[in-house]
Amino acid sequence: MEYTVQKLGSLAGVSTRTLRYYDEIGILKPARINSSGYRIYGQAEVDLLQQILFYRELGVSLDSIKEIVTAPSFDGAQALKEHREKLLEKKEQLEVLIKNVDKTIALTEGRMKMSNKEKFEGFKKKMVDDNEGKYGKEIREKYGNAKVDKSNAKLMNMTEEEHERVTKLAEEVQETLALAFATGDPAGELAQKAADLHKQWLCFYWTEYSKEAHAGLAQMYVDDERFTAYYDKEQPGTAEFLRDAIQIYTGMKNA
Repeated sequence: MEYTVQKLGSLAGVSTRTLRYYDEIGILKPARINSSGYRIYGQAEVDLLQQILFYRELGVSLDSIKEIVTAPSFDGAQALKEHREKLLEKKEQLEVLIKNVDKTIALTEGRMKMSNKEKFEGFKKKMVDDNEGKYGKEIREKYGNAKVDKSNAKLMNMTEEEHERVTKLAEEVQETLALAFATGDPAGELAQKAADLHKQWLCFYWTEYSKEAHAGLAQMYVDDERFTAYYDKEQPGTAEFLRDAIQIYTGMKNA
C-alpha cells in the first residue's frame, strides 16, 4: 500500500510538516514523487518511520537517528529488539514511580509510614535509568562497568540531606558558571570557583575523584553534542568555557 504525506501523517500521528522536514534532512525520503509532484511512501518508508518514532520516544536526537538508520549495518529487526529493551526499562521506571505515589497516598491517608529515603527511591531510580539510556554506553566505555555501577549504587544510597546538598550544588554550578562566562576568563576567580563547585558536585556521584577523570569529563562536554546542548542552552560556548576552566583547575591546561 502507498501513502501520500497527508495519509502517512494521519496514520502515524505526525504532522505533514514533520514528514516534509524528515525528507529535507534526508532521514525519511519518499519512495517516489508522482506525476503531480506529491511525495509517495511505501511499506519500507512506513517501517522506517516507525523506527524513527521509537528512537524519538527514547529521546534520541534526529542527527543521531539519521546516523543510525542510514548506516549500512542498520538492522531493523535488531533495532526493534533494542527498542523493546529500552521500553521495558521505562516501564520499570514508571512502576517504581507508581509504587512510590501509592505509598505516598497511603502515607497522607494515615494507612502506612514511609521514610524520607523511600520517598525519593523512584526519582533516584529514574535518574539512574535515564543516565544509562542517554550516556551509559559512552560512560561505561570510558570509565568501565565497575566504576559506573559503584557510582549508580552511591546515588541510590544517597540520603535526603545529601540529595538536597547535591541539588543545591548543581544550581550553584550553573549560577556561578553563568557569571564566570560573562567575564570571558576561564582562569579567573569566578571560573575557578565554578570548577571547584563542579568537583564538589561530582564527588556526590563518583566513588573516587581524579584530576585526569575530571578533565576528561569536561572534554566530553564539548565532544558530545548532548552535553554541549545542555550547557550551551542559555549561552552558546559555555561548554567550552567550562572545559577550559576545569582543565586549568585540574592543571591539565596552562592558564
